Amino acid sequence: MAILVTGGGGYIGSVTVELLRSQGEEVVVLDDLKRGHRQALDSSVPLYQGDVGDAALVARIVSEHRIEECIHFAALAYVGESVENPALYFANNVGQGLSLLSSLLAHGVRRFVFSSTCATYGEPHAVPIGEEHAQQPTNPYGWSKLLLERALDSYRAAYGLTFVALRYFNAAGATERHGEHHDPETHLIPLALRTAAGALPSLSVFGSDFETPDGSAVRDYIHVEDLAAAHLLALQHLRNRGVSQFLNLGTGRGYSVLEVIETVRRVTSSPVSFEMKSRRPGDPGRLIALPDKAGQVLGWRPRYSNLGDIVETAWRWHRKFPRGYPPA
Repeated sequence: MAILVTGGGGYIGSVTVELLRSQGEEVVVLDDLKRGHRQALDSSVPLYQGDVGDAALVARIVSEHRIEECIHFAALAYVGESVENPALYFANNVGQGLSLLSSLLAHGVRRFVFSSTCATYGEPHAVPIGEEHAQQPTNPYGWSKLLLERALDSYRAAYGLTFVALRYFNAAGATERHGEHHDPETHLIPLALRTAAGALPSLSVFGSDFETPDGSAVRDYIHVEDLAAAHLLALQHLRNRGVSQFLNLGTGRGYSVLEVIETVRRVTSSPVSFEMKSRRPGDPGRLIALPDKAGQVLGWRPRYSNLGDIVETAWRWHRKFPRGYPPA
């Protein structure tokens, strides 16, 4: 029995692959490597470079490796890019995702763990955000994830698919071998670390007039290792014939942009210059998870709940790989 991990060369995918293999699981990766990294995978991991929507390729992988379940990370995930080019996001995240599902079901693969997002909720009307909160995304990225969530539930009812959709809040941190290497980089913590290291002159802070204690936006940061652990628990839940679920992954605690900057300054012992800019349209003031259901269903609890500890792991990786993964 093997697990197909799509997008396994990406940030969260590579950490999950490492964890699965440490638990003795057989893993096969499918990644087009347009935004993932071959260097993030051990050379012993079977890697197929291609699209998840390539039905013939998926069929071959399932047959050659006796795939029985899939963890689906492969998606585009830049909010701004999704606004500028929504067709790209719907074609990739929805179209290719549906093709992957059809290919898996056609070959008897019915256990599926989906990398979803809190962006499906849109502007929150209550914080912390529980799974029953209304879902009204404010950008095409969020809609693309929500549409696949809807497909999963429909396929469950019609075709016997079982799934766990994990709605991440803000992934952060690093392991010894794996960290954030995006091009372009848009996430706050790696940008702040680059600024502290002198690789960037300053950091942009979007919004100083939110209804938060210091006026900057508040987010729930969850360590990438904790995210990976949730995927393993989700697979075990499905193997034990657990029912399909939509689950939030977060710590239940929020930190403001300015608190993150101050934490980076303290961890690195370096100044972090920043410029205040106008808030971005549709940017919520506070996004904090209510993660209780994941604990009840999966027995999942985040090991990293302190922002300083999360930033410290990211800083160690950044110092080891100041330019990200080395060239292939």
